[in-house]
Formats: sequence, C-alpha cells, structure tokens
Amino acid sequence: MFNNKTLLITGGTGSFGNAVMKKFLNTDIKEIRIFSRDEKKQDDMRKKYNNDKLKFHIGDVRDVDSVKNAMYGVDYIFHAAALKQVPSAEFFPLEAVKTNILGTENVLNAAIEREVMKVICLSTDKAAYPINAMGISKAMMEKVFVAKSKTVEPERTLICGTRYGNVMASRGSVIPLFINQIKNSQPITVTDPNMTRFLMSLEEAVELVEFAFQNAEAGDIMVQKAPGCTIGDLATAVKELFQAENEIKVIGTRHGEKLYETLLTKEENVTSIDMNNFYRVPADKRDLNYDKYFGEGDEKLSTDSEYNSHNTERLNVEQIKEKLLELDYIQNELESWNKQ
Repeated sequence: MFNNKTLLITGGTGSFGNAVMKKFLNTDIKEIRIFSRDEKKQDDMRKKYNNDKLKFHIGDVRDVDSVKNAMYGVDYIFHAAALKQVPSAEFFPLEAVKTNILGTENVLNAAIEREVMKVICLSTDKAAYPINAMGISKAMMEKVFVAKSKTVEPERTLICGTRYGNVMASRGSVIPLFINQIKNSQPITVTDPNMTRFLMSLEEAVELVEFAFQNAEAGDIMVQKAPGCTIGDLATAVKELFQAENEIKVIGTRHGEKLYETLLTKEENVTSIDMNNFYRVPADKRDLNYDKYFGEGDEKLSTDSEYNSHNTERLNVEQIKEKLLELDYIQNELESWNKQ
C-alpha cells in the first residue's frame, strides 16, 4: 500500500500514531515521519524502535511554517494531532479551536501547497450532535476538511476523514483508570452505569484509516461499525478479569458528557452508504452557487435512526471480557497484577 512512499503522521507520538507506525514500519514503506511537539515521547520512540525509516519532526499544527517544513517529499498524511480531552477543552475552548480547527486548516493548506497525494483527517464520535467544546471543535474540523476537499482536484490531493468512538485502553480512557483504581485499592468510579460506549481497539482504528485510504472519495467521512456496552458492565468486566473486590461507586455524569456515543447522525444516515463493516458518508457535492442551497431541496428526509452505542450490538459482561483479553495492554496488566 505504501511501497516506497513517505507517510507523515501528525500527533504521531500519541496512541494512534504509535499503532500506525508499528503496523507499517516493517513493510516496504520508504519513510514514516512523526510530527509532534513532544520531544520526550519522540526521543522515547527513537530509542525504542531504532529504525532508519523513522524520522522525527518537532513542530505544532498551530504553526503553519513548521507543518510545511515537515512536508517536503511527503506522499500521504494521517492527521491525528488534536486536543482530545473533554474536560481540558471545556476549560480552554479556544485552545481546542487553535489545534483542532485552525491546526487542521494549516495541515490541509500545507498539504495542498506541497502536492501531498492523500490526507486522512481523524475525527471522533463527539463531533456528531456535539454538546461539549471538544466535540464542537471536531465537528468544525470535519466541516473544514470537507469544504477544503472541494477546493482541490482529488487527483492532485484527495482529502477525506474517519470518525470513530473511544479507543479501548488509549491514553486518558476509562479502562486504564479502572485498572489504576484496582491496583490502588480504590473504588472503581462510574459516572452512570447505564451510559453506553462503543468498544474499538487501536488496531481497529488503524483498520478504519486503512479502509478510508483505499476506498474514500474526496470529502467522505468513513465510519466503522463496532459493538457497544454499558459502562457498568465494562467496570464489572474489568473487575472480574482482575479478580478484584473493589467497590463500584457511581459518581454521577460529568459536565459535557453524553449518555451514549453517536457515530452516524440521522441526517447522515439518510445519505450514508453501507459497506459491510463500514459506513461511507459522502460529502455534499453542491458548489458555491448559493441559489442551489435555497432553491433545490432533497427528496430524502431524516426519518432514519442515528447509529449510536445504544442501538448497536450490545455486549454482555462475558463478551466484554473476551474483547478486553484481545488487547496487549490488558494481557500485560494482568501478568503484572498476577505476579504480585
């Protein structure tokens, strides 16, 4: 897929960047460029993998010049750089704007100028019907890349995106929190046991980006189908895996938190294309002739249901445990725990 090509990953020191890098490092790819502002994590990656195909670029998507400097000779870009934490974006919403919206604009403008062949922007379920600053900034990020995709011929630079839910055991997610609480003999804190979330692994997130790379058209948003579970059952599954006796304590929903995740809105579901394990949400192809927006409607109405973690396949506790055991992170944590 990347034979003798150069791939740039923005936010490349994060969970997703590491997963993509590990998947493609030992293929026939020519070079993988890791772009981020975290010099410590870059140095850790450099020492850990010690591979000449890996090149590290210190920079910030907020600084268009640093982005341009990293793009010479780049064929493809996975744009993963973002502020992802809901609480931090709630307290500092303009920081989310600078990174998630303006940073994306910088990446896309630089990619078009450098004639990068393909750019895939990573979004989140929180962009669908957003209620918090992080989700709103990601929704605007989607609008930015869809609009930008119309300004350049896809044969020159194809711009598309993916949207996925919380990745299991990724940095800042709830599973490492539960495990840490178990290890420290603390109550396992659950905001609302009936809250549901999709269950997706890092490998599946990478699979989605691969699918988008191979199948998406300009402006598309690609969504991967995934099972879901309640947070109460997830906490119980983690507790049982670790054979722990910790109390599960309900602390109440946090500010900016949703009862369930939405990967496909009702409006998107009307036009989405079912591709077996994936949905393709095509971009609105109308041009800048505004009269079409006022004078031409669509026969389809948004009567379909949205695709969310409440109405997807629901896993029980035993099924959740099976899925968790597929994760290297869980296996390593269990091995460490059982040695105590």
